[in-house]
Amino acid sequence: MKKIAVVAGLGLIGGSMAKALKARTDYTVYGWNRTEAVARQALEEGAIDGIADEGIFAACDLLIPVLYPRSTIIFLERVIPLMKPGSAVVDLVGVKEEVVRAAAPLALARGVRYTGGHPMAGLARAGFERSFADLFRGASMILVPTQATAPGDLEALEALFLQVGFGSIRVCDAATHDRMIAHTSQLAHVVSNAYVKSPVSAHFQGFAGGSYQDMTRVACLNEQVWTELFLMNRQPLLTEIDLLVEHLSAVRSALAEGDEARLEQELREGREAKDRIDQVNPSARES
Repeated sequence: MKKIAVVAGLGLIGGSMAKALKARTDYTVYGWNRTEAVARQALEEGAIDGIADEGIFAACDLLIPVLYPRSTIIFLERVIPLMKPGSAVVDLVGVKEEVVRAAAPLALARGVRYTGGHPMAGLARAGFERSFADLFRGASMILVPTQATAPGDLEALEALFLQVGFGSIRVCDAATHDRMIAHTSQLAHVVSNAYVKSPVSAHFQGFAGGSYQDMTRVACLNEQVWTELFLMNRQPLLTEIDLLVEHLSAVRSALAEGDEARLEQELREGREAKDRIDQVNPSARES
C-alpha cells in the first residue's frame, strides 16, 4: 500500500512540493489549503491526488505544513493529535525556534516524529499558479532536528528531499538556523524593501543594470508573512540590522566629511570581506 503525504498550504512552495512529491516519489499526495478553491484547482490540475480531511490527516505517513508561521503553530496544535503514532511532520516555515518550541512537545506526546525544515528556494512572487515541480532543483534544504526527531529520520528525510530535487542538505539546530537566516534572507528583504522607497526608484529605466535588479528583486514581499517571520526572529534580525546601520554610518560619515582615505578604506574592507567569503565558499562563487 502506498504511503500518504499531505502538503498543507498550496502556495508557491507548498504547490511546488506537492508537484515534486507526486512526480518523483511513490507517495499518494494529498493537499490542504485554507482557501479550498486553491486545493480544488490543485486537484483539477493533477498536482495532488486528493484533498485532505481529518481522516486523511489521521491516516497520513508524512505531513508537510507550508503555512504562515502563526498559522503553522495553530494548524499543528489541531492536527498532530489526530495523527497516528510513528507518522512524521516536517514543517517548512522560515523560522525555527518558536515553531519547534510549540510543535515538538505536541509531537512527543502523540508519538509523532517531528523535524523542522526550510527549503532555500523561491520566486519574487508567490501563489499556486506559479508553482512547479522543479522549483527545488539544485537548492539547499535545511533540516532542524528536534527532541521529537527519531533515529534514522534525518537520513530518511535527506534521501526524500534529494529525490524531490534538492541539491544539498544542511543540518543544524534551530538557533543556528534562525541566526543565519536573519543574515542571508531576512536582512536582504529588509534592505530591498527600504531601498525601493526612494522617490528616484520609480524612474530607473535606462539608468539601471543588474545591480538594481538584484537589489530590488525581493522588495515584492508578502508583508503579512514577512512581518510574522521578522517578529518571530526579532533578536537575530535586530543584531543584523544594527551591524548594517553601523557599516552604512561609517561610509556616510566618510562621505559627508569628504574623507577620501577613510571612504576608500571602508570600501576596501567590504571587498576584502567578500573575497574571504568566496575563498571559504568556492562552490558558491559566481563565475
